[in-house]
Amino acid sequence: MSPRRPNPAHTLRLVLGDQLNPLHSWFEQVDAGVVYVLMEVRQETDYVRHHAQKVLAILAAMRDFAQQLRTAGHRVRYVALDDPSNRQTLPDNLAALMQAYAASHFEYQAPDEWRLDAQLKAWCAAQTHTSAMVSSEHFYTEREDVSALFKGRQRWLMETFYRQMRQRHGVLLDAQRQPEGGRWNFDHDNRKPWPGHPSPPPDSRPNHDHSALWQTVVQAGVQTLGQAQAEALRWPLNRTEALAQLQAFITHTLPHFGDYEDAMSSQSPRLFHSLLSFALNTKMMNPREVVQAAEAAWRAGAAPLAATEGFIRQVLGWREFVRGLYWAHMPGYEQRNALGHHTALPDWFWTGHTQMRCLRIAISQSLETAYAHHIQRLMVIGNFCLLAGIDPAAVHQWYLGIYIDAFEWVELPNTVGMSQFADGGLLATKPYVASAAYIHRMSDYCQGCAYQRQARTGDKACPFNALYWDFFEQHRERFAHNPRLSMVLRQWEKFGAEERVAISERAERLRAGLSEL
Repeated sequence: MSPRRPNPAHTLRLVLGDQLNPLHSWFEQVDAGVVYVLMEVRQETDYVRHHAQKVLAILAAMRDFAQQLRTAGHRVRYVALDDPSNRQTLPDNLAALMQAYAASHFEYQAPDEWRLDAQLKAWCAAQTHTSAMVSSEHFYTEREDVSALFKGRQRWLMETFYRQMRQRHGVLLDAQRQPEGGRWNFDHDNRKPWPGHPSPPPDSRPNHDHSALWQTVVQAGVQTLGQAQAEALRWPLNRTEALAQLQAFITHTLPHFGDYEDAMSSQSPRLFHSLLSFALNTKMMNPREVVQAAEAAWRAGAAPLAATEGFIRQVLGWREFVRGLYWAHMPGYEQRNALGHHTALPDWFWTGHTQMRCLRIAISQSLETAYAHHIQRLMVIGNFCLLAGIDPAAVHQWYLGIYIDAFEWVELPNTVGMSQFADGGLLATKPYVASAAYIHRMSDYCQGCAYQRQARTGDKACPFNALYWDFFEQHRERFAHNPRLSMVLRQWEKFGAEERVAISERAERLRAGLSEL
């Protein structure tokens, strides 16, 4: 890998870009015979078209992590993107490095994406040296725990898993090991629109100037999407910054998180969301300390129970649950398309240039910041894609690329299962679709829109309305026996025959001209 042969080492340990945990047991002892390897490779920058900030934030954090290891006395081989010896794939670089260091043993932490797991297992199996995969020591659960819990069941319910996790780990339980407040789930309390007050807290994250790194990325020819904002990138570099962000959230934001977790506003992209998912998914911090900090705030009287439970449910429940579902159904889950949707994404998904104000705001924000909160992703962007009949594989690729926190293990089930219902109902008990009424109720997005939110037909009618009703006409047989949709289907039947025809014709015209919306 380099002109000068390095001092030999008996073991090489690979650290991936989403394994930036300085508290891993690997690092408890310094061993001069162990070399830690981190690589910036085109294999990873190019497997999907990533947001520029995602590429920057991960590479910058990797470089910071390598420096942390060196400062602690560990040997580190960092293969930069523009290193002349960089062969740009994990296997090719590993082969060269094992030879260069005359190493006899290779170790790596369990990858969270199936493609990397398969690639590294295949590479190790073909080598003559010994190798071992160790735990990343990050998650509450093992890969197989969720599938073991739901073995033989047709539908996997997150609530069942979540309650078991609360009991197993003693989270938000009283002295009798019953749920605090007498309820496991306070989701019903957390569905308020934001009236404009209280004010969201200021963004306390530091600015990082990654201009030089961005020039390296550009000169390498890496194709990205969105705005780089390299001179003032706000995403954390390391565990210290991540913990400061966690403390700021617990202190200033968690108290209002529950009330407005489903709200959206053109005045505040973040509202009261934590922005912790990037730091969590790159393992700068551990989900246990996040959950413990939230519970401690409630027990100290600093946050309401509904807000605390809602936040903990996302981390302890949903995050672990979708990971288990991912490993149970890969490979192949990414190809699921239960509803037979094959329409291409309209061009404005890469520009935000659409007359639909809700989508213009949500997509433009995503392009600008590499972030949108879960309701923007699910009930605006994902809702539109499902109603419009967009190919779920295309939606998956877009979500995987654009969001700073999108790694396939967490993004794929959320997109293909929860958002697009492409797994046929394994993850979600019903498709998450809505008309303009929901968007208007939970946001200010409809104000000043070119389309009329109350109209179902006509050129100025909000596209969500006709697409919503025609979605159930298109898939009537599939959803006829779903009790959660019986009221919707009965309401559709109450429309006059002439109006139903007009709605379906409007929906057909919309689907034929998505790029013009």
